[in-house]
Amino acid sequence: MEKAGERLNWIKDLVKSEQRMEETGVVDMSIGFDNDQILAHETLHFLQLLKNEMIESSNAFNELKSSPLGRIKIYGIAKTQADFMLFRNGYKMIFSMKSPGVISIRFNFLGPNQYMPSTATNSGQAATQLMEEHLIIAKRGPFKELQWTFLDQKVEFDAMVRYHISLFVRESAK
Repeated sequence: MEKAGERLNWIKDLVKSEQRMEETGVVDMSIGFDNDQILAHETLHFLQLLKNEMIESSNAFNELKSSPLGRIKIYGIAKTQADFMLFRNGYKMIFSMKSPGVISIRFNFLGPNQYMPSTATNSGQAATQLMEEHLIIAKRGPFKELQWTFLDQKVEFDAMVRYHISLFVRESAK
């Protein structure tokens, strides 16, 4: 899941911290443990891995479909470099970093209000229905490693991708 060069970034941070200590004479007791920076970086990294997997799964789905109708499209979102959304038949599944250590997966439907009377504003106008939000939350393990969880249970990456693609296809087929 992680590139070889990225695996050693923490060592580079250790070296930089030690060089600052030698230059300034100030001892930094938190060398290599800037938790806020690490958490933000790891959240973006996990979101990018998730995006790559969703692109691969969506491409496979689209290639196996005999009709061009109902294909899954993936769009980047400007908020961060890794936020993205799946789009199909008026349905959106939005993946975004809510905060460092928290990834939000939201479902939205944009369609004519005759199908959703509770959200109607004016006859014939489109209405948005917000559905469920899943929060994938990072927790620290015994050696400060991140463990991604959903409802306080450790997430298995492939199962999470399979679940969300299946849910998206099922819901957007309606």
